[in-house]
Amino acid sequence: MNSQSARPWCPLKLLDASELLQRLIQLRRTVVREGDKLYQAWKPNLKRRSFQDPARNLAHYLVLRHHDLRDLQTALMPWGLSSLGRLESRVLPNLDAVIATLGLICREPPDHLPSRPSLVDFFAGAQHLQQASDELFGPPRIDRRVRILVTLPTAAATDAALVEALLAGGADCVRINCAHDRPDQWAAMIAKVRQAAIARSQSCKILMDLGGPKPRLLRVIPPNQRDRLCAGDFLLLTAHLPLGEHATWFQAQCSIPEILDQIQPGDRVWIDDGKIGAVVELHHPEGVLLRIVRSKPQGRRLKVDKGLNFPDSELAIAALTPKDLQDLDFVARHADLVGYSFVQSAADMAWLQQELALRRASTAPLLPIIAKIETPKAVRNLPEMIVQAAGQHPLGIMIARGDLAIEMGYQRLAEMQEEILWICEAAQVPVIWATQVLENLAKTGIPSRAEMSDVVLAERAECVMLNKGPFMVEAVKILEDVLHRMQAHQSKKTPQLRALKTW
Repeated sequence: MNSQSARPWCPLKLLDASELLQRLIQLRRTVVREGDKLYQAWKPNLKRRSFQDPARNLAHYLVLRHHDLRDLQTALMPWGLSSLGRLESRVLPNLDAVIATLGLICREPPDHLPSRPSLVDFFAGAQHLQQASDELFGPPRIDRRVRILVTLPTAAATDAALVEALLAGGADCVRINCAHDRPDQWAAMIAKVRQAAIARSQSCKILMDLGGPKPRLLRVIPPNQRDRLCAGDFLLLTAHLPLGEHATWFQAQCSIPEILDQIQPGDRVWIDDGKIGAVVELHHPEGVLLRIVRSKPQGRRLKVDKGLNFPDSELAIAALTPKDLQDLDFVARHADLVGYSFVQSAADMAWLQQELALRRASTAPLLPIIAKIETPKAVRNLPEMIVQAAGQHPLGIMIARGDLAIEMGYQRLAEMQEEILWICEAAQVPVIWATQVLENLAKTGIPSRAEMSDVVLAERAECVMLNKGPFMVEAVKILEDVLHRMQAHQSKKTPQLRALKTW
């Protein structure tokens, strides 16, 4: 190795403090000018006074992140100043603190610079996020910031001991999926949760998740003497399933027929959480013909009720189904939080708010909304959806990583979940980290190494969701232990430098 290659890497020369100061002052002017303009456009929707400061901070953050700040971040590091990498909840206070310190270094008159923020102002965004989390999920446990949300199985309607074990193991909230079970079973689950919470003198909020317009397979007809779908096969996806015609093709009925007129040849279709991949070959009098391009070598069985995803298609479908509206009558009376599946726009959000208002007693508190982010369109519209929702209701965001990974591509999931976390922290809106958390452990009793590492990332959220399985009580206990341990090492994006005891 020659001496030149052995020299420490330095991306650029140490910038003059005066130059850095001027760049930051100019950046701040742009953020304030453009951010305040955006905030004023949002202001008519901001009925909740408690969301006005978070909305302004979100507007400033969006303007800031339209700039590539990487060289500026690197230039700030040698001066021992904040590199702006953790300013989501405090855009202007963070900029002002750095500018004030650079002003001292440069001996600039203080009256030419923004005032240094007080400690209260500097941490106000983080404090507001904590209060919003308490409002949604109940008070935190003494030794753990991140809450645990558990999806209840059907057995919870009759098994009080299971519910008690989940709460004792560490569950802070429970989820009832309205896509499954019946209202009488939901009522029984809720009663057992309330009883267990009272017995333990603990809070346990109940999230009821509307099923939403999730396309699924209703009926399936395989060709003669075939039961597995392989690459190269054809699947006729229909609005109304024909009986026995086209015996050489697989046939399946789509639960939302209007989708079939909106997808085009060449569009991708994923079936059963991405286990089967297909491409639209052509439109057919009965629907669309799909060519299978991905499956297991031995093929996969096509099963009823499996989900469909159309990542290349902009689908115009109603965000609330007739079943959702019927379920909402029960949810509005019994739930502490309502989950909104496949919400994609501010207009979708306004529709749910209108429906909730119709079902709300005049003295009842506003029912908080949990918006599930599952599609590219929802990601694009996230700031506007947050403003529409949080401007009027308490709001949380769920990163529904299952459908989101299929819709956006698995290779983009990691960056998308990070960006959603950033936007939500800037808006001081709590986040639920969801889908396949400790899934192997919950289903088999044995965790994979990868999912244990995945749980660590949940420290960046305010809540983490577990799905049901035979070993879900054990999964809750292990999740509780991991979150308790990691709290000493990580808080949101900030590493916590606890004294190392291993060495």
